[in-house]
Amino acid sequence: MKDILTLKENSVSLKYFIVLMFIAFSFAVAVRMIWVDQFSAVDSFRWNNEIMINTNDGYYYAEGARDIINGTHQENDLSPVTSPLSKLTAMIASFLPISFETLILYMPTFFGSLLVVPIMLIARIIKLDQVGFVAALLGGIVWSYYNRTMTGYYDTDLLVVVLPTFFVWGVLFSLSHEDSDSFLIAPIFALMAMHWHGGMTHIVNGVFILTILYTLIFERRNLYYYKFLSVLVLALTTLPLVVKALLMVALVASYHLLKAKLSDKIVIAITALSALIYLIFGGAAWVVEILNSSYVTRALHAEEMNLSLHYFGVVNTVREAGHIPFETFANRISGHTITFWLSVIGYALLVFRHKLFILTLPMVILGFFALQGGLRFTVFSVPFMALGVSFLIFLVANFIKTLFAQKVQNYAKYTFIVLSSIAILYPNIKHIIAYKVPVVFTKEEVKVLDQLKKISSREDYVLSWWDYGYPIRYYADVKTLVDGAKHSGSVNFPVSFALMNNQVAAANMARLDVEFTELNFKKPCGPSVECMLKYSKLNNPNELVKALNSKNLQLPQKTRDIFVYLPNKMLNILPTIDLFSNLDLLSGKAKKRPLFFKSTSFNDNGVSINLGNGIEILKQGGKIKIGNQETQMNKFVVTEYDAKGVLHKNVQTINPSSPVSVIFMKNYNQFLVLDKRLYNSLYIQLFVLENYDKELFEPVIMTPLAKVYKLKK
Repeated sequence: MKDILTLKENSVSLKYFIVLMFIAFSFAVAVRMIWVDQFSAVDSFRWNNEIMINTNDGYYYAEGARDIINGTHQENDLSPVTSPLSKLTAMIASFLPISFETLILYMPTFFGSLLVVPIMLIARIIKLDQVGFVAALLGGIVWSYYNRTMTGYYDTDLLVVVLPTFFVWGVLFSLSHEDSDSFLIAPIFALMAMHWHGGMTHIVNGVFILTILYTLIFERRNLYYYKFLSVLVLALTTLPLVVKALLMVALVASYHLLKAKLSDKIVIAITALSALIYLIFGGAAWVVEILNSSYVTRALHAEEMNLSLHYFGVVNTVREAGHIPFETFANRISGHTITFWLSVIGYALLVFRHKLFILTLPMVILGFFALQGGLRFTVFSVPFMALGVSFLIFLVANFIKTLFAQKVQNYAKYTFIVLSSIAILYPNIKHIIAYKVPVVFTKEEVKVLDQLKKISSREDYVLSWWDYGYPIRYYADVKTLVDGAKHSGSVNFPVSFALMNNQVAAANMARLDVEFTELNFKKPCGPSVECMLKYSKLNNPNELVKALNSKNLQLPQKTRDIFVYLPNKMLNILPTIDLFSNLDLLSGKAKKRPLFFKSTSFNDNGVSINLGNGIEILKQGGKIKIGNQETQMNKFVVTEYDAKGVLHKNVQTINPSSPVSVIFMKNYNQFLVLDKRLYNSLYIQLFVLENYDKELFEPVIMTPLAKVYKLKK
């Protein structure tokens, strides 16, 4: 059987190998430039003469890099100045003669494309350079991996697969060459991977544990494996980096210099000592974490643990978790369901033929875990599934070769390889062309934040939803209450409450939340709501909610200004925002869901306006039909901006006792159908209608895309 699976192909020369690697890298970069070509002429996507990035989390790391470069980090601003990505960006910015915007835009393009390098190096271990080349072409651009490393996707993902794949290569290289000079390769990449992203600890430890099992099953008499494990295990401990480095270098030097003098018993003793150090300094804790509440387990039980389930950007929170359709799972790993199954077959054959490849299983299993844990995990299996399908292609090509006369055998073989390679690449390139991800904020929206930066202080707060937290902090250089990492239920409640309730309650909540957030930095008192209860001496959180509706509520001393940022795009997520505060805090039970419907596709037949979804405005009598029920509208409002950007409103009060109002935002060509509570909410009143309480708020920046108000109290 192994003879059938043997590809009789020797390694190409180093020069030719480097050329192939450069071609694969260039291909991955070129494909990522498709997005740039699609949007380079879109002026609204540009800021400071460059296209803006397309991921919210990117602004978090950009803030850290900016503050490192400018030396503007201050206490409690949550700027990630210690983040490896922010540090790397700041370092590169110090010597590359390009703008900061250009740097963060293209870092994913080049760093993400580096995945082709370890893929090809892994294939070179088994002298299958051409297999590695085809695998690199696919792996560098496959569906899910492209999505997380495309141009503009400035995030830790740009190296989150590259580094552990290099680590796996280091392990395979050392064990296949049996040369102590290579012992430090895997530990170095292990340290880099774990430092880059905390979640990589599980991959590194998983490969380590599997290497132990592999050694005990297949190589238990091979002292070389024990030597390698004794060095690698030191990198996985929680000892200080300098201590780990010194121990590893000393151990490698000992193995190199005393090769002939170290008896079997001494090597085993050293390995056992290293294992003991591992268990004491980190290993045991890691096992306990896996059993209790690991990165993987948290994703499996995300709903039970009440975690936020939006998209990947932080270490200890699993985003995009949940079941995904098998077709989506297969497409993200290989680009097509057929390619996926061929990849699985090829990978199984590759492992059967080269059993050392069993050590790649932790990354493959983590990728397959996406079926339960969420689509974000698929990227980890990409390198090895790409190797699998490429291996299968060359196996079949070798078989096809035997069917032809000797003169055309190579022609037949490489024709099949080329056509098969095109076939597996095509679905992914097709996806990439169609994957037209917009930038996070348009130029006009950024202008608002840039203007806010000029009228605010770095100690001031901006109240808005967490989706916009990072861009607000980056462009306006202010503080926020919630962001892409800080959005648990306890911190979301006050912000949601402020946005979805009346102006008095919103103003009181905003001031309380900001002041207690700052107080928590100096003297922790728990979540903001608990701090508010202690401050107000109320035992019942529902009493606090009632108290917030009073203009006479005693508030903490004002220490900084608060701005409210309300973008038009927030309309799309109002029902989601409402979920976080529309509940009884004592029982946790949700209250009645509000009526909210936005229609941008409607039909006016003269007698009625059909808004879709079973909702119809009946012009005669000022009625609205929702399903089978008809009722008069409370208010029918038309808003319209004039040539100077001033908002005008035409308000018709039809039946003050009706719970339903309708707003037609003429410039946006959209209808809003909403109940009384939502109609009176801070967001609707301040953004849609510009009806602000002059005692509480003052407008500071007013545009159709985003509006900013300043809290007076």
